[in-house]
Amino acid sequence: MRIFLLPVSTRRSLLYAQRLEPSPSTGSDKASPRPRLVDRGAAWAAAKWAQWEKKPAGWQRRVVDYGNQALRRIPFEEWGLRSVPPLSVRRSREEGQAGTDGVELVFPGGAFGPDEARSMVLRLATERLGLHRQRFIWCFAAMPLTLPFALVPIIPNLPFFYLVYRAWSHWRAIAGGRHVQWLVENKLLRSAPSAKLSQLYASGRPPTRNNDQETMLLTQNQVRSFCDALAAPALEVELERAVWQVRKALEERRSEAEMQPNAGQRSSKPQGSIVRERDKNE
Repeated sequence: MRIFLLPVSTRRSLLYAQRLEPSPSTGSDKASPRPRLVDRGAAWAAAKWAQWEKKPAGWQRRVVDYGNQALRRIPFEEWGLRSVPPLSVRRSREEGQAGTDGVELVFPGGAFGPDEARSMVLRLATERLGLHRQRFIWCFAAMPLTLPFALVPIIPNLPFFYLVYRAWSHWRAIAGGRHVQWLVENKLLRSAPSAKLSQLYASGRPPTRNNDQETMLLTQNQVRSFCDALAAPALEVELERAVWQVRKALEERRSEAEMQPNAGQRSSKPQGSIVRERDKNE
Protein backbone atom coordinates (compact mmCIF):
# COMPACT_ATOMS: atom_id res chain seq x y z
CA MET A 1 0.00 0.00 0.00
CA ARG A 2 1.11 3.55 -0.76
CA ILE A 3 -0.47 6.70 0.73
CA PHE A 4 -0.67 9.98 -1.18
CA LEU A 5 -1.04 13.38 0.48
CA LEU A 6 -2.13 15.90 -2.15
CA PRO A 7 -3.01 19.54 -1.37
CA VAL A 8 -6.17 20.58 -3.20
CA SER A 9 -6.32 24.11 -1.81
CA THR A 10 -4.23 26.08 0.63
CA ARG A 11 -6.28 24.61 3.50
CA ARG A 12 -7.59 21.23 2.34
CA SER A 13 -5.74 18.11 1.20
CA LEU A 14 -6.70 14.70 -0.12
CA LEU A 15 -5.49 11.52 1.56
CA TYR A 16 -5.62 8.54 -0.78
CA ALA A 17 -4.30 4.98 -0.45
CA GLN A 18 -3.14 3.05 -3.49
CA ARG A 19 -3.17 -0.71 -3.17
CA LEU A 20 -0.08 -2.31 -4.66
CA GLU A 21 -0.10 -5.71 -6.29
CA PRO A 22 2.26 -8.16 -4.54
CA SER A 23 5.36 -9.09 -6.48
CA PRO A 24 5.60 -12.68 -7.74
CA SER A 25 8.54 -13.40 -5.44
CA THR A 26 6.67 -12.35 -2.30
CA GLY A 27 3.16 -13.38 -3.19
CA SER A 28 3.65 -16.77 -4.82
CA ASP A 29 3.96 -18.71 -1.58
CA LYS A 30 0.96 -17.06 0.10
CA ALA A 31 -2.63 -17.67 -0.79
CA SER A 32 -4.63 -14.53 -1.34
CA PRO A 33 -7.00 -13.88 1.57
CA ARG A 34 -10.66 -14.62 0.99
CA PRO A 35 -12.73 -11.45 0.64
CA ARG A 36 -14.88 -10.56 3.61
CA LEU A 37 -18.63 -10.95 3.47
CA VAL A 38 -19.01 -7.16 3.58
CA ASP A 39 -16.58 -6.73 0.70
CA ARG A 40 -18.36 -9.38 -1.36
CA GLY A 41 -21.65 -7.59 -0.75
CA ALA A 42 -20.11 -4.28 -1.81
CA ALA A 43 -18.74 -5.88 -4.98
CA TRP A 44 -22.17 -7.31 -5.80
CA ALA A 45 -23.80 -3.91 -5.27
CA ALA A 46 -21.19 -2.23 -7.50
CA ALA A 47 -21.82 -4.77 -10.26
CA LYS A 48 -25.57 -4.27 -9.99
CA TRP A 49 -25.12 -0.48 -10.10
CA ALA A 50 -22.97 -0.79 -13.23
CA GLN A 51 -25.67 -2.95 -14.79
CA TRP A 52 -28.30 -0.29 -14.07
CA GLU A 53 -26.07 2.40 -15.60
CA LYS A 54 -26.33 0.61 -18.94
CA LYS A 55 -30.11 0.95 -18.97
CA PRO A 56 -31.20 3.49 -21.61
CA ALA A 57 -34.31 4.55 -19.68
CA GLY A 58 -36.73 3.52 -16.96
CA TRP A 59 -36.82 3.83 -13.19
CA GLN A 60 -33.47 2.05 -12.82
CA ARG A 61 -31.77 4.67 -14.99
CA ARG A 62 -33.40 7.49 -13.02
CA VAL A 63 -32.23 5.93 -9.76
CA VAL A 64 -28.68 5.77 -11.12
CA ASP A 65 -28.75 9.41 -12.27
CA TYR A 66 -30.00 10.72 -8.93
CA GLY A 67 -27.75 8.33 -7.05
CA ASN A 68 -24.61 9.47 -8.87
CA GLN A 69 -25.45 13.07 -8.01
CA ALA A 70 -25.80 12.10 -4.34
CA LEU A 71 -22.56 10.11 -4.40
CA ARG A 72 -20.68 13.07 -5.84
CA ARG A 73 -21.67 15.13 -2.80
CA ILE A 74 -20.24 12.67 -0.28
CA PRO A 75 -17.22 14.50 1.20
CA PHE A 76 -14.00 13.63 -0.57
CA GLU A 77 -12.35 13.13 2.83
CA GLU A 78 -14.69 10.18 3.38
CA TRP A 79 -13.83 8.71 -0.01
CA GLY A 80 -10.14 9.07 0.80
CA LEU A 81 -10.41 7.22 4.11
CA ARG A 82 -12.44 4.52 2.39
CA SER A 83 -9.53 3.88 0.04
CA VAL A 84 -7.46 2.70 3.03
CA PRO A 85 -8.12 -1.03 3.64
CA PRO A 86 -9.25 -2.08 7.13
CA LEU A 87 -6.50 -3.18 9.49
CA SER A 88 -6.75 -6.95 9.85
CA VAL A 89 -4.53 -9.19 11.96
CA ARG A 90 -2.80 -10.47 8.85
CA ARG A 91 -2.19 -6.99 7.46
CA SER A 92 -0.89 -5.64 10.78
CA ARG A 93 1.52 -8.57 10.96
CA GLU A 94 2.79 -7.95 7.43
CA GLU A 95 3.18 -4.18 7.83
CA GLY A 96 4.71 -4.34 11.29
CA GLN A 97 7.12 -7.22 10.91
CA ALA A 98 10.84 -6.54 11.11
CA GLY A 99 12.67 -6.01 7.84
CA THR A 100 9.81 -4.26 6.03
CA ASP A 101 10.10 -0.70 4.80
CA GLY A 102 6.67 0.22 6.08
CA VAL A 103 4.08 2.11 4.05
CA GLU A 104 5.29 4.79 1.67
CA LEU A 105 3.90 8.31 2.20
CA VAL A 106 4.15 10.32 -1.02
CA PHE A 107 3.75 14.11 -0.85
CA PRO A 108 5.13 17.23 -2.59
CA GLY A 109 8.38 18.06 -0.85
CA GLY A 110 7.94 21.74 -1.60
CA ALA A 111 4.74 21.88 0.46
CA PHE A 112 5.51 19.79 3.55
CA GLY A 113 8.41 18.52 5.55
CA PRO A 114 8.37 14.85 6.62
CA ASP A 115 7.18 15.59 10.16
CA GLU A 116 4.52 18.02 8.95
CA ALA A 117 3.28 15.50 6.38
CA ARG A 118 2.88 12.79 9.02
CA SER A 119 1.08 15.21 11.34
CA MET A 120 -1.31 16.21 8.58
CA VAL A 121 -1.99 12.58 7.66
CA LEU A 122 -2.79 11.82 11.30
CA ARG A 123 -5.14 14.81 11.48
CA LEU A 124 -6.95 13.82 8.28
CA ALA A 125 -7.31 10.26 9.58
CA THR A 126 -8.74 11.16 12.99
CA GLU A 127 -10.58 14.50 12.77
CA ARG A 128 -13.75 12.97 11.24
CA LEU A 129 -13.89 9.69 13.19
CA GLY A 130 -16.45 11.05 15.66
CA LEU A 131 -18.68 12.27 12.82
CA HIS A 132 -18.50 8.92 11.04
CA ARG A 133 -19.36 7.02 14.22
CA GLN A 134 -22.37 9.27 14.81
CA ARG A 135 -23.63 8.90 11.23
CA PHE A 136 -23.00 5.14 11.33
CA ILE A 137 -25.27 4.78 14.37
CA TRP A 138 -27.85 7.11 12.84
CA CYS A 139 -28.07 4.99 9.67
CA PHE A 140 -28.79 1.85 11.68
CA ALA A 141 -31.36 3.66 13.82
CA ALA A 142 -33.21 4.92 10.73
CA MET A 143 -33.33 1.57 8.91
CA PRO A 144 -36.56 0.35 10.62
CA LEU A 145 -38.32 3.51 9.45
CA THR A 146 -37.85 2.42 5.84
CA LEU A 147 -39.75 -0.88 6.24
CA PRO A 148 -43.06 0.53 4.88
CA PHE A 149 -41.31 1.24 1.56
CA ALA A 150 -40.89 -2.52 1.13
CA LEU A 151 -44.63 -2.73 0.42
CA VAL A 152 -44.21 -0.79 -2.83
CA PRO A 153 -44.45 -3.31 -5.70
CA ILE A 154 -41.70 -3.84 -8.31
CA ILE A 155 -39.39 -1.08 -7.00
CA PRO A 156 -37.03 -2.27 -4.24
CA ASN A 157 -36.75 -0.55 -0.87
CA LEU A 158 -34.35 2.15 -2.06
CA PRO A 159 -34.23 4.18 1.20
CA PHE A 160 -33.21 1.04 3.10
CA PHE A 161 -30.45 0.16 0.65
CA TYR A 162 -29.21 3.76 0.70
CA LEU A 163 -28.91 3.65 4.49
CA VAL A 164 -27.11 0.32 4.25
CA TYR A 165 -24.65 1.83 1.78
CA ARG A 166 -24.06 4.91 3.91
CA ALA A 167 -23.55 2.77 7.02
CA TRP A 168 -20.99 0.68 5.14
CA SER A 169 -19.30 3.83 3.85
CA HIS A 170 -18.98 5.33 7.33
CA TRP A 171 -17.67 2.01 8.68
CA ARG A 172 -15.01 1.87 5.96
CA ALA A 173 -14.00 5.46 6.71
CA ILE A 174 -13.67 4.62 10.41
CA ALA A 175 -11.63 1.50 9.64
CA GLY A 176 -9.40 3.39 7.20
CA GLY A 177 -8.79 6.22 9.66
CA ARG A 178 -7.84 3.79 12.42
CA HIS A 179 -5.46 2.00 10.06
CA VAL A 180 -3.67 5.25 9.20
CA GLN A 181 -3.59 6.20 12.88
CA TRP A 182 -2.01 2.84 13.69
CA LEU A 183 0.64 3.36 11.00
CA VAL A 184 1.56 6.81 12.33
CA GLU A 185 1.64 5.79 15.98
CA ASN A 186 3.82 2.77 15.23
CA LYS A 187 6.15 4.83 13.00
CA LEU A 188 5.45 2.67 9.95
CA LEU A 189 5.03 5.54 7.48
CA ARG A 190 8.11 6.05 5.33
CA SER A 191 8.34 9.60 3.99
CA ALA A 192 8.86 9.82 0.23
CA PRO A 193 8.90 13.45 -0.97
CA SER A 194 8.10 13.49 -4.68
CA ALA A 195 10.07 15.78 -6.95
CA LYS A 196 7.52 15.18 -9.73
CA LEU A 197 4.70 16.44 -7.53
CA SER A 198 6.70 19.52 -6.56
CA GLN A 199 7.30 20.29 -10.24
CA LEU A 200 3.62 19.84 -11.09
CA TYR A 201 2.53 22.14 -8.29
CA ALA A 202 5.21 24.66 -9.24
CA SER A 203 3.85 24.76 -12.81
CA GLY A 204 0.60 26.12 -11.40
CA ARG A 205 0.20 27.85 -8.07
CA PRO A 206 2.85 26.83 -5.52
CA PRO A 207 1.28 25.02 -2.53
CA THR A 208 2.01 27.52 0.22
CA ARG A 209 -0.31 28.16 3.13
CA ASN A 210 0.99 31.57 4.20
CA ASN A 211 -1.95 33.43 2.63
CA ASP A 212 -4.93 33.85 4.95
CA GLN A 213 -7.39 33.50 2.07
CA GLU A 214 -8.02 29.95 0.86
CA THR A 215 -7.17 29.46 -2.80
CA MET A 216 -7.19 26.50 -5.16
CA LEU A 217 -3.95 24.69 -5.91
CA LEU A 218 -5.32 22.21 -8.45
CA THR A 219 -7.61 22.46 -11.46
CA GLN A 220 -9.54 19.79 -13.32
CA ASN A 221 -7.14 20.12 -16.25
CA GLN A 222 -4.19 19.14 -14.03
CA VAL A 223 -5.75 15.99 -12.58
CA ARG A 224 -4.72 13.67 -15.43
CA SER A 225 -1.08 14.81 -15.35
CA PHE A 226 -0.93 14.22 -11.59
CA CYS A 227 -2.33 10.70 -11.92
CA ASP A 228 0.04 9.87 -14.76
CA ALA A 229 3.03 11.12 -12.78
CA LEU A 230 2.04 8.99 -9.79
CA ALA A 231 1.09 5.94 -11.90
CA ALA A 232 -2.26 5.85 -10.10
CA PRO A 233 -5.13 5.81 -12.63
CA ALA A 234 -7.73 5.08 -9.95
CA LEU A 235 -6.76 8.36 -8.26
CA GLU A 236 -8.26 10.39 -11.11
CA VAL A 237 -11.88 10.01 -10.00
CA GLU A 238 -11.06 10.86 -6.37
CA LEU A 239 -8.97 13.89 -7.28
CA GLU A 240 -11.58 15.23 -9.71
CA ARG A 241 -14.24 14.90 -7.00
CA ALA A 242 -12.04 16.67 -4.44
CA VAL A 243 -11.28 19.56 -6.82
CA TRP A 244 -14.97 19.93 -7.70
CA GLN A 245 -16.11 19.94 -4.06
CA VAL A 246 -13.47 22.39 -2.84
CA ARG A 247 -14.02 24.77 -5.75
CA LYS A 248 -17.79 24.64 -5.23
CA ALA A 249 -17.37 25.38 -1.50
CA LEU A 250 -15.10 28.35 -2.25
CA GLU A 251 -17.56 29.75 -4.80
CA GLU A 252 -20.45 29.47 -2.35
CA ARG A 253 -18.40 31.11 0.38
CA ARG A 254 -17.42 33.92 -1.98
CA SER A 255 -21.02 34.54 -3.03
CA GLU A 256 -22.14 34.65 0.61
CA ALA A 257 -19.40 37.15 1.40
CA GLU A 258 -20.56 39.36 -1.49
CA MET A 259 -24.15 39.28 -0.24
CA GLN A 260 -23.29 40.30 3.33
CA PRO A 261 -22.25 43.91 2.50
CA ASN A 262 -25.53 44.40 0.62
CA ALA A 263 -27.48 43.11 3.59
CA GLY A 264 -25.56 45.47 5.85
CA GLN A 265 -26.43 48.43 3.64
CA ARG A 266 -30.13 47.60 3.77
CA SER A 267 -30.05 47.50 7.58
CA SER A 268 -27.95 50.64 7.99
CA LYS A 269 -30.88 53.05 8.40
CA PRO A 270 -30.80 55.39 11.41
CA GLN A 271 -32.56 54.15 14.52
CA GLY A 272 -35.08 56.97 14.44
CA SER A 273 -36.23 56.26 10.89
CA ILE A 274 -36.75 52.60 11.73
CA VAL A 275 -38.91 53.56 14.73
CA ARG A 276 -40.95 56.02 12.64
CA GLU A 277 -41.57 53.41 9.94
CA ARG A 278 -42.67 50.90 12.55
CA ASP A 279 -45.07 53.42 14.16
CA LYS A 280 -46.48 54.27 10.74
CA ASN A 281 -47.19 50.63 9.99
CA GLU A 282 -48.88 50.17 13.35
